[in-house]
Amino acid sequence: MKSQTLSRLFALCLLAAASGSAMAHSGAHSDEHAGHQAPPAHAEKTQVRFADVSLLDQHGMPVRLEQDLVGDKLVVMGFIYTRCTTVCPVVSSIMGKVQQQLGGRVGSEVQLVSLSVDPQRDDPQRLLGYSRTFQQGPGWSWLTGSPYAVSETLKGLGSWSPDLNNHPPLILVGDGHSGHWTRFYGFTDPNVLVAEINRLSARRVHAKHTAIAQEQQP
Repeated sequence: MKSQTLSRLFALCLLAAASGSAMAHSGAHSDEHAGHQAPPAHAEKTQVRFADVSLLDQHGMPVRLEQDLVGDKLVVMGFIYTRCTTVCPVVSSIMGKVQQQLGGRVGSEVQLVSLSVDPQRDDPQRLLGYSRTFQQGPGWSWLTGSPYAVSETLKGLGSWSPDLNNHPPLILVGDGHSGHWTRFYGFTDPNVLVAEINRLSARRVHAKHTAIAQEQQP
């Protein structure tokens, strides 16, 4: 899919979400679930649990989400599957725009993660091909794994659904060090996600300066 087409799809879906008329995730045929609407964009603070399971990234390398990717980084995490033709390309496009805005911070301070909710079909090779439409530069891991590993991961992150087509559009933003996480439902403006990353980064700086000041007190 060309970048111009993606931009047009992104703009149209944001408009549709704002008016409450966007469809939720679709399978191979986008008209099968017409009438199921994506929720309006909103956010809520949350807590997450990282399942101690092994996943695979788009290069077929085994990774553990918390240990190998989240760690102490700031994280933007989306949930997609490659057969989806409506919501998932928009979620991935939003994350692509976040990557562009954060620039070199992605891969050092910030980690992007896209987790497939359809591990039976989305193997690493398929995810790698899909990722090339949206990703520019390092620091963005696309994950799949066994159905059990993915299911346990999704449950811990509060993003599990028994039906792919009813899986809500969702992006998680959080701080692996402090454990502060926010769920952003719907088609969230990339500027809002970048602002949350900047807020979490500023909190780190403030906490560090506060700790230094306390250490210097007599």
